[in-house]
Amino acid sequence: MSLNGWLQIILLFALVLVAVKPLGAYMARVFTGERTFLTPVLAPVEKGFYKLSGIDPAREQGWLAYTLAMLFFSAAGFASLYAILRLQAYLPLNPQGFGNVAPDLAFNTAISFVTNTNWQNYAGESTMSHFSQMAGLTVHNFVSAATGIALALALTRAFMRSGGTTLGNFWVDLTRSTLYVLLPIAIVVALAFVAMGIPQTLQAGVDATTLEGAKQTIAMGPMASQEAIKQLGTNGGGFFNVNSAHPFENPTALANFLSIFSMLSISAALVYAFGQMVGSRRQGWALLSAMGVLLIAGVAVVYWSETAGNPILTHLGLDGALGNMEGKEIRFGQAMTAVFVAVTTGLSCGAVNAMHSSLTPLGGLIPMFLMQLGEVLPGGVGSGLYGMIVFAILSVFIAGLMVGRTPELLGKKIESREMKFAVLAILILPTAILGFTAISAMAPFALSQLGNAGPHGLSELLYAYTSTTANNGSAFGSLSANTPWFNATLGIAMLLGRFAYVVPVMAIAGSLAAKTRVPASAGTFPTHTPLFVGLLVGVILIVGGLQFFPALALGPIVEHFVMLAGKTF
Repeated sequence: MSLNGWLQIILLFALVLVAVKPLGAYMARVFTGERTFLTPVLAPVEKGFYKLSGIDPAREQGWLAYTLAMLFFSAAGFASLYAILRLQAYLPLNPQGFGNVAPDLAFNTAISFVTNTNWQNYAGESTMSHFSQMAGLTVHNFVSAATGIALALALTRAFMRSGGTTLGNFWVDLTRSTLYVLLPIAIVVALAFVAMGIPQTLQAGVDATTLEGAKQTIAMGPMASQEAIKQLGTNGGGFFNVNSAHPFENPTALANFLSIFSMLSISAALVYAFGQMVGSRRQGWALLSAMGVLLIAGVAVVYWSETAGNPILTHLGLDGALGNMEGKEIRFGQAMTAVFVAVTTGLSCGAVNAMHSSLTPLGGLIPMFLMQLGEVLPGGVGSGLYGMIVFAILSVFIAGLMVGRTPELLGKKIESREMKFAVLAILILPTAILGFTAISAMAPFALSQLGNAGPHGLSELLYAYTSTTANNGSAFGSLSANTPWFNATLGIAMLLGRFAYVVPVMAIAGSLAAKTRVPASAGTFPTHTPLFVGLLVGVILIVGGLQFFPALALGPIVEHFVMLAGKTF
């Protein structure tokens, strides 16, 4: 670790913190229907969409209708994307002449982008046409992120309302999230990426002659536009197989800095918007503080572990002054690589600028554990906020047991119904992650796809099902997952992580909206203080530790101690 590296890290988080309040306040105005500087331009477009689709923006939905609208929209998105991938050879903008995507891979990919996971069992530059990239994948980068924002807004309104029966209108929230938030910012970021050297073209590629005289075709395409929403929407799916490690997706240290900032900005600002909308900015800052504490701790551990280097190489007499540089790009450096690793997994982005399988055991444990905590640091766009609120509900329940009073959060009593749904939501991740990992660890046809034996091989499986269930999408790249088994089971894991989790969350929203807000009393446990932040951090760590520590102990932890001994498996 170095002072220069820490100064870069501090600068990044400081800029994100500066952007949180103005961006969060802007989003709060958008989602409460107030006028913004974009209203004169976008309001007619918004009204036009409602008129064409027959939507009455004034008509609100109860929690069940809101949830069903989201599920039907996601199902239609899956069907349309699956059709695009299966018919790719017959569709326009296919200068490479790529054929149709195989059924099992198309199934996995369609689910992946609809659920905001963006797990990729394919190399984009040799599989997807420009039409599939733009009309299929990039479109879902927008609408899957907007869906997450909409769900977070529904839960936010549950705290805003007293004795209510509705949570807003899904179609209005989806439209406003896309038109007023994601699209304008993505245009600005895409232009910045183009200025930094990221290509934006409909060319299939350019021919080049290498220094050895060989002919090479360099893949090209509409990359800057996809890269912008990939980061802003915490999607993570790359145009190239190596994602943000490729110089066309992430050419410079400045582009890398902007990529990380883009990942964090909207997710963090949504937490501030939540506080403003519920009438307690201090509550928003408290939730954001808990997220920040855990995320920065993750960055510190990854940075320390990677700069400490690989003891095995040291025992072989190699100079470890640069730390563990395997699988990393020198143009980014250890500090900003460590930040990217922790941020992309503390969020549900999944973009990578280094190969996670090449991290040291502890360096690889941290991104895995951050995902297993539920992707709430600050998590995906929208999904991180409602995931953190679930943990807040669990925390106030524990606090209520301590003081012997009915727990409350923002004036809403947390009772048995909310706790049952909260626990149900929290159990989705360990059930899918550990269940599918255990089955795959015993199946010869799954084990044959591992790139490594021993604990690192177990980590490959555990990481894959962790990433997909948490709707992250990053991977230990040494696992060859493009098989019918992995395409099917990883796809199911993505569905469970997105929809089996959010349905009980929406049920909580419906229950809370119907409750009458009660004023705080002398016995109310305040949820905007450092004490609550500490409790919330503790609950998140304890829940994650109890669920996943045994599996982590068999994978990266045992691998760490073996590495310290200078041995390999």
